[in-house]
Amino acid sequence: MTHDQAVTRPDPAAGTHAFVIRPLVESDKGWVREALKRYWASMRQVTKGRLHQADELPGFAAMRDGEPVGLLTYEIRDNQCEIITHNSLAGHGGIGSCLLAEVRKLAREKGCSRLWCITTNDNMPALRFYQRREFDLVALHRGAIAEGRKLKPEIPEVGMDGIRIRHEVELEYKL
Repeated sequence: MTHDQAVTRPDPAAGTHAFVIRPLVESDKGWVREALKRYWASMRQVTKGRLHQADELPGFAAMRDGEPVGLLTYEIRDNQCEIITHNSLAGHGGIGSCLLAEVRKLAREKGCSRLWCITTNDNMPALRFYQRREFDLVALHRGAIAEGRKLKPEIPEVGMDGIRIRHEVELEYKL
């Protein structure tokens, strides 16, 4: 399969319904922007001092019955693939894992040496999700969020579970 084709995945949470993982296309821009605003407060993302325009990046969509249920955006640079955004829009059921599997496969096909991502110190669900999928914690970028707010002021001061958002946590999967 090439990444121009769709892959159908079972969706146990949806009973008999399945979802399809496919590359993002131009006609997805509207819902991608809505999802980014909903989950990330902006189309802009900051990782390690770099500003990314997430709605302009390549990525994958998870679709069920023609409706989006998942989104992953990425950037390939310097023989590495960075996951910029990653969201299941429909809760649990394997959507996030299947999106991750597709980007992992693509990164291997493109000859990347690693797949990596940044999350914040408050994001325990992301830390749990990636570690359960064999990602390693490789760096704590202390105080990085203060710098990130200079590029993206909408990053809140307090995040999940009332935890102050201060640091970036870097996770990687060696390919």
